[in-house]
Amino acid sequence: MSDYRIQGATGEWEVVIGLEVHAQVTSNAKLFSGASTAFGAEPNTQVSLIDAAMPGMLPVPNRECLRQAVRTGMAIDAQINAWSRFDRKNYFYADLPQGYQISQLYHPIVGEGQLTIEADEKAGIPEDKIIGVERIHVEQDAGKLMHDQHPTMSYVDLNRTGVALMEIVSRPDMRSPAEAGAYVRKLRSILRYVGSCDGNMEEGSMRADVNVSVRRPGEEFGTRTETKNVNSVRFVMQVIEFEANRQVDVLESGGTVNQETRLFDPGTGTTRTMRSKEDAHDYRYFPDPDLLPVELDQAFLDECRASLPELPDAKRARYTGELGLSDYNARELTAEVETFARFETLLAETAGALGKAERDVATQVANWSLSVAPGVMKALGDEADPAHATAARQAAILRMQDAGEISGGQAKEIYEIVLKEGREPDEIAGTEGLKQVSDTGAIEAEVDAILAANADKVEQYRGGKDKLFGFFVGQTMKAMQGKANPAVVNQILKAKLA
Repeated sequence: MSDYRIQGATGEWEVVIGLEVHAQVTSNAKLFSGASTAFGAEPNTQVSLIDAAMPGMLPVPNRECLRQAVRTGMAIDAQINAWSRFDRKNYFYADLPQGYQISQLYHPIVGEGQLTIEADEKAGIPEDKIIGVERIHVEQDAGKLMHDQHPTMSYVDLNRTGVALMEIVSRPDMRSPAEAGAYVRKLRSILRYVGSCDGNMEEGSMRADVNVSVRRPGEEFGTRTETKNVNSVRFVMQVIEFEANRQVDVLESGGTVNQETRLFDPGTGTTRTMRSKEDAHDYRYFPDPDLLPVELDQAFLDECRASLPELPDAKRARYTGELGLSDYNARELTAEVETFARFETLLAETAGALGKAERDVATQVANWSLSVAPGVMKALGDEADPAHATAARQAAILRMQDAGEISGGQAKEIYEIVLKEGREPDEIAGTEGLKQVSDTGAIEAEVDAILAANADKVEQYRGGKDKLFGFFVGQTMKAMQGKANPAVVNQILKAKLA
């Protein structure tokens, strides 16, 4: 259990958190029209007659949007409802031309599920924890009001109107900002694995409504507030931190927390009142008369399940089990779709280049993928061309390192040149003098010279001063300008100092 607590003037308070994540469904067309969903188009250029609520226009459900919602539900082990229904949520706002939103209140397409957030001692999550998901329903997005385009008027962009959203509603199972952050990251990872949402929070295609309340530990839930449209993991955690402390201050000063909707100001890290919180009856929900219930047959469900990829938890278990990777490496490699894709491509290429089983080279490839390669790329900045970093070239570098032809430092130098110039690693190693010397004769000659020049230290070493061995290794490597094979240097020194 998390021991995160708010320390108030009158004692400890526990924070209770639930999240409603709105994820834009990956599809080329909107939920009920054929208008494009592409991001970044000129305002009001992707609006069909249906989106604009022209009289007589009837919605037609987009099968792909429903398919993606079902696949997402299956990925979190949720109940899939073969029968679901669309409802009208009635309210007037300038970015909602219909005057109502088509959503699912009473019969969502996906029921209860769950996901697991992993232990992270540094973040204050001492053990794995299961977070319940109450439901996933499909609904239309609204448009976007722009208040900074004109001194006296607000403009509206309806491009987003009618875009399909999955609203993923968690149980109030989280008890700290760290747990909420881990939940959003894990959910985003699953959505991106499945391909049902691109997870681009900065573009608004994934955002969270953050529900926060506080209570004395073990008591009944308190009154919650909902902070709308929070679009980063860091901001979600800031909202929780601020809201929990604000509510504690209100309660300890004898006040009452109002159930309300709030907005977050990223500049100040604070929230402010937006409107009083509505209940379901305020929206006068009723079944949409223009849409038949959604009925899913078994063949459709089977196809959805068969299309699922290997998911993060299963992949991480395979990496630690079959490939023998550390828990840390497995967790880091499976966090993002792009990371595991690069790793698996390079692993297959490297295992082939070395003629070894995947397991025998997995740790080497993991360390390269997580640490060495990104470090070189970051250091070069704009000088690096990622297109030059092919799996074949990286595998060639790892093959030379594995064979003792180059050192770890030389591997980095070669990769730098690959990224800048696109040359082949073998050619770089030869023409740039970036190969280790494994010629025992040449190394032995240098060792003999160093031992002869340091006879006093040789006697001290033989007298029991073992730490001097490092001195002899360093002197040999210096004499050979760092190009000697360390393993060969060690072997020769041990033999001569025996």
